Amino acid sequence: MNEFILINLNPNINLYFFLTFFIGLIGIVINKNNLLMFLICIEILLFSVNILFIIISFKNNDIMGQIFVFIILTIAAAEASIILAIIILTFKIKGNIDLNKLNFIKG
Repeated sequence: MNEFILINLNPNINLYFFLTFFIGLIGIVINKNNLLMFLICIEILLFSVNILFIIISFKNNDIMGQIFVFIILTIAAAEASIILAIIILTFKIKGNIDLNKLNFIKG
């Protein structure tokens, strides 16, 4: 029996996407000086994009959106580990992680 299970999605789930996206966007704009909060806001943005891909995947009955979610999660994990390593090294060298005082990262 090959039957598709119809998932009744909440019609307000797009509101959740927009809400998390704008929370992350506002957090990036507000927290320009705090590197750790900046990283958390980027992760919130990536989470909201994952929600959108899952919504589109379920509505179109396609698995490609879920595959993109796994790819985005892998990239987000790699990005978070690299940025946390930079934060730790910066704190060891300079003694703080204030973005206004960091000028040795500039190219």
